Amino acid sequence: MTTQDAHLADLRIDTPPATLREIALERMRRAIIAGLFQPGQRLVERALCDQLGVSRSVIREVIRHLESEGLVESIAKQGPIVARISWDDARQIYEIRSALESTAVADCARRAGAKVKARLGAVLSELDRTSKKNSPPAILDATHEFYKIIFETSGHTIAWEIVNRLNSRISRLRVMTLSTANRTTSGPARMREIYAAIERNDPDAAALACRAHVEEASRIAETLLANEADG
Repeated sequence: MTTQDAHLADLRIDTPPATLREIALERMRRAIIAGLFQPGQRLVERALCDQLGVSRSVIREVIRHLESEGLVESIAKQGPIVARISWDDARQIYEIRSALESTAVADCARRAGAKVKARLGAVLSELDRTSKKNSPPAILDATHEFYKIIFETSGHTIAWEIVNRLNSRISRLRVMTLSTANRTTSGPARMREIYAAIERNDPDAAALACRAHVEEASRIAETLLANEADG
């Protein structure tokens, strides 16, 4: 490579900066997931423009994208609102999670070597730290990374694509269940059971622990959503 080629290579942007739309989308997504906007709450364009400091065209693009993720829905004569999660929708999400995640953790347990186990262990250590601080965004990030490693190791790339399409609604349910007593403790404890089985390369135990983890979260969500419906 010539000196000129080397200088030209330095011009390459490996990680393009996020656009204003992408920044606004991420902030709105996180705000809805965190509960800063409540289910059923109207999303008024003018107010959102002021809050985010962006144009109406950006807000409209963001709202359209959030609709595709299931976080926003448009109501006739009312406009966009934060989507409500029914128990029937949540039940289906948990059933999909149980099927895809239990299969992935089993195959991960069959394939995992020392490096994968070390990565999972490091993520769980981070999850423990964020759980003690009761920081839902950081908990979500660590949990997402934990499962990303598992799905990548298992080779279940298509299943991971499906999980990612549901990720916004999965995250909303996770934040909701984290609000209950001891869930920031019991959730990571269940994930450590999954990790322990992967560490032993025991696929059956890994799948069993995974299903128990999802079923526990499902029971909590069912109770919370029932109370919300009654209220």
